[in-house]
Amino acid sequence: MEVSKTAEKIKKMEIRGAGDIARATARALRDTAKKSDATNLEELKKDIDEASETLLSSRPTAVSLPNSIRLITKNLKQYQTLNEGRNDVIERANRFIERSKKSLETLGRIGSKRIRDGDTILTHCNSEAALSIIKTADKTKNIKVIATESRPRLQGKITARELAENNIPVTLIVDSAVRSAMKNVDIVVVGADAIGVNGAVANKIGTSQIALAANEARVTFMVAAETYKFSPKTAVGEPIKIEERSEKEVWEKCPNNICISNPAFDFTPPEYIDLICTEIGMISPHMSYSILKEEFDWTIEELKNE
Repeated sequence: MEVSKTAEKIKKMEIRGAGDIARATARALRDTAKKSDATNLEELKKDIDEASETLLSSRPTAVSLPNSIRLITKNLKQYQTLNEGRNDVIERANRFIERSKKSLETLGRIGSKRIRDGDTILTHCNSEAALSIIKTADKTKNIKVIATESRPRLQGKITARELAENNIPVTLIVDSAVRSAMKNVDIVVVGADAIGVNGAVANKIGTSQIALAANEARVTFMVAAETYKFSPKTAVGEPIKIEERSEKEVWEKCPNNICISNPAFDFTPPEYIDLICTEIGMISPHMSYSILKEEFDWTIEELKNE
């Protein structure tokens, strides 16, 4: 089943990054609707619900996953016929995928305006949104990039390779060198896996330490995130879950009597974030509630009852 394969790839991080996860989820739901053997709307709803549950279990922190599911399936209960429901899921999935790609381009243009000629940018992990800003800035400005290794999965190496392939000067550093390197940094640009109603950002583990170092050095700290990475359910008190991954990612053959904690993400408080760059413009983290209110049309009661 394609849904199971997609969920497994997301879990194993063969599909990674909030944007890629969201688009893969949309494609899986679209294909479920296309290939469903349902003979009526109720059977289609059951197939979509089962596919959604399988996908939701794959990565608990990436809020782009449940958001894409909600956006694609929200009208299903309003229809009367199988064809209406099937066509709506397919159309919404295609629209979401297209919107996601356009959002990256727009976000890149907006964010690049905050990069000055000659700037050194520090980035963490491997964020499509952050890279969109960096690559767009590089078209008209001379920039350099410092990329962290981003242990334990070393996604920073993917970022460094991609930048090098685009002829953007890049230096790879170990995560623990961030504070030392910050004296040479003009701006930090990172991505986000989820943003709460209070403006706190969940991103790759180590992001909060980078924000602290940037704050100490008075370096601008900018988060790049499409609006579908904001978490509506935080408005009704549901916390963003931090995924705990396998200890084998840290130490494959760990000796007995050693415990390993491997959280995949951490929270950066809004007071350490200068700007959040979205496809609809730059905002302060304290405007997160406004984004949730304007971009998502679920009522508080709907969110409570999910």
